[in-house]
Amino acid sequence: MKYITFTVPCYNSQDYMERCIESLLPGGEDVEIIIVDDGSKDATGEIADHYERQYPGIVKAVHKENGGHGSGVNAGLKQASGMYFKVVDSDDWLDETAYAKLLGRIKDFYVKKETRLIGEVPDLFVCNYLYDHLDEGTSRVMHYTNVFPVEQMCDWNEIGRFHASQYLIMHALIFRTEVLRRSGVVLPEHTFYVDNIFAYQPLPFVEHIYYMNIDLYHYYIGREDQSVNEKVLMSRIDQQILVTEIVSKCVDLNEVKEIYPKLAEYMCRNISIMMAISSIHLILINSQEAYSKRRQLWRGIKEENARLYFRLKYTTLSGLTYLPGKVGGMLTKSGYRAARKIYQFQ
Repeated sequence: MKYITFTVPCYNSQDYMERCIESLLPGGEDVEIIIVDDGSKDATGEIADHYERQYPGIVKAVHKENGGHGSGVNAGLKQASGMYFKVVDSDDWLDETAYAKLLGRIKDFYVKKETRLIGEVPDLFVCNYLYDHLDEGTSRVMHYTNVFPVEQMCDWNEIGRFHASQYLIMHALIFRTEVLRRSGVVLPEHTFYVDNIFAYQPLPFVEHIYYMNIDLYHYYIGREDQSVNEKVLMSRIDQQILVTEIVSKCVDLNEVKEIYPKLAEYMCRNISIMMAISSIHLILINSQEAYSKRRQLWRGIKEENARLYFRLKYTTLSGLTYLPGKVGGMLTKSGYRAARKIYQFQ
């Protein structure tokens, strides 16, 4: 049995992918590692093939035409045989001690499965992740001790409140593979920021959550070509807008609220954060076209879901990024710069 499938989407990743893969290999025969070579033009494919030859039955190399990060995730999920599924970006890595604890806990659940109801198996494991600014020699741990009970099964009605800087990103999540497939999540190709969809759409299909207060995932921050770099994000703003629009439409929050009101509140807040990011970067671009796109984005939300628009505009963070006039734009930019300094994101 494969307990975890790790998918590593790679594009021209020869300079750093080995650190990532080496961090996954300690799982041995209990895991499978699918390295997706997304049409790379360097030695990425050769490195993937080398690992497949060296670790047969553990590592699988998949070669495909370039389709972007989302396409790589889709390819991995399609072939996954593990009970759980996790995406690890090729420039990131897992902490060995935390990894062993996570894998051991998953095995505990499934070894005891015969004496448990199937519903008692977690649909989602949540672990801490770290923002690693290696070039600066600093890191910041993002944890969820205020949100989830530690190492206790819970559901969405038993969670606490998220802090302003806290949200569930792909790096913190290990979904049961069956849950992902049941959610129908398929990521768009040739599009950045699709991890927001992956970390959002499956949530209402999760019935049982298990949080481990371990620092598992190292999220590397600092490369100039990184998608979260401010200048890069501004150049790809149309893709950020597209993903924001997809997230705002892919789940009916009214239906979620009937079953999991706390989850619906969190998911609305998540859309608010994405609207804020899109709006702020359009302001930073500071062109007539950018301001027109900001108006179109908000108008689209209003036409699609007036109730959601009202909440986003008047009761959540995103409303502060849609203040009128030049003064409103200046206040928005000032707040964004302060948040960057406090939370150390790109």
